[in-house]
Amino acid sequence: MTLSISRIVQALEPSATIAMATKAKALKARGETVYDLSLGEPDFDTPAHIRKAALEAMESGRTHYTQSGGIPELRRAIVDAYRTTHGLEYAPSQVVVSNGAKHALHNVLTVLLDPGDEVIIPAPYWVSYAELVRLTGATPVIAQTEQANNFRLAPEAFRAGITGKTKVLLLCSPSNPTGSMYSPEDLGGLADIVLEKNLTVVADEIYERLVYGDHKFASFPTVRPGLPERTVVVNGVSKTYAMTGWRIGWAMGPASLAKAMDDLQSQQTSCPCSISQYAALAALTGPQESVGQMLAEFAKRRDYVEQRIAAIDGLSCAEMAGAFYAFINISRHLGRKYQGVQIDNSAEWCLELLSQQKVATVMGSAFGAEGYARASFATSMANLEAAFDRIEKFLKQ
Repeated sequence: MTLSISRIVQALEPSATIAMATKAKALKARGETVYDLSLGEPDFDTPAHIRKAALEAMESGRTHYTQSGGIPELRRAIVDAYRTTHGLEYAPSQVVVSNGAKHALHNVLTVLLDPGDEVIIPAPYWVSYAELVRLTGATPVIAQTEQANNFRLAPEAFRAGITGKTKVLLLCSPSNPTGSMYSPEDLGGLADIVLEKNLTVVADEIYERLVYGDHKFASFPTVRPGLPERTVVVNGVSKTYAMTGWRIGWAMGPASLAKAMDDLQSQQTSCPCSISQYAALAALTGPQESVGQMLAEFAKRRDYVEQRIAAIDGLSCAEMAGAFYAFINISRHLGRKYQGVQIDNSAEWCLELLSQQKVATVMGSAFGAEGYARASFATSMANLEAAFDRIEKFLKQ
């Protein structure tokens, strides 16, 4: 008997980042040395005080179901953090804690969208955005941006993409995959159109603490009066505190939307992991020195990667203001052969780089931007040095 898979799932594209990481792991399992720049995951251990809080939660019996939207202490800590950092006022009931920011995004989009609705997504975009929109039956509308403008969506391009079916703008700042970031003025230009057209913004702010140099992060609902009522902020502990495997993220927005997400989640997963919630609480309320230490190391790696890209003929990338990715323009190195293999697009380029030089990156086409490759610098300096030596060797064939 052949089981029938739903059409909506059959149409899904598998995650390209996970697919490339899987290929890299397969090579490692065969004994190959692989320089993996494919996954967006900090290479640091979760700080000790956070691990200790998880252990204490287990030993004290906090291993049962919690409220579907998260424990009250964690929800209060989240709103306290946004009040302190951004001056935003939310009630704990406006926060829904989920099993990672990806789950929070799924909840938000499921609650907001109906089949036939449209969501404007600036490209390059994180690989899961368009697929999460399609899961709801809505349509992702991709708005192209330019490297010359650091891949920021211009107000005129945003306005041009709006139709009578447009319901949501999905925005990520700092950006995965480009590392670019919107200034308050940039966000204000988009916000004016959001308010004029009565749209909703889903603001993915998972990288808000990973910002370099003189750049200053601005949370979308702060740039204009009236935006908190039109914005859902998505965030989590994965990137800032090296807690990717703990799977805790959240969505925060208008009370009616939070109630709907809470109801939805109660039927999906019952609640987030209790132990992970107490670990996340320790992350938000405990010592923050580890965040600064990780950021300082990421900044060194960012500077190194920027220098290496600039020194290799035919490569370029936009300014990396935040996150931990370089979105490398490889277009000048397409349309030719590498050891007899014709390479015409970013997928072929990344696969051949992995095959020939054992360096794993992710093709730009997966992010809606052909002619690019994403390289994560969330890995050791030694790995970065070896990886870029091999990239340079690959390009000089």
